[in-house]
Amino acid sequence: MDCIFCKIVKGEIPSKKVLENEKFLAFYDINPIAPIHVLIIPKEHYEKFNDTPNELFSEMAAFIKEVAKALNITDYRLITNNGSNAGQEIFHLHIHLVSNPSGKLKWPKLT
Repeated sequence: MDCIFCKIVKGEIPSKKVLENEKFLAFYDINPIAPIHVLIIPKEHYEKFNDTPNELFSEMAAFIKEVAKALNITDYRLITNNGSNAGQEIFHLHIHLVSNPSGKLKWPKLT
């Protein structure tokens, strides 16, 4: 059974896309925590950060920079959770890009 992000990649579930290429997809989070909240995922399924090949991240970093440029932002935070105890809820690697163009992002208390 495919995870929800794999279904988004296949077009089975709609998303509001920001940017896409052959390896990655960026789309708006449906439950944003900031004025701009985009999820960036590899199209290939990897459960979490630790399962992802190292070489994928140089390409992903370049894609993230393209996403920020498409959003016309220079100040942003990148977040990824690795495992359920770290807060990962969907087990398909994803990076949250969050930004507040009109002010400073706050850092939530982590407990």
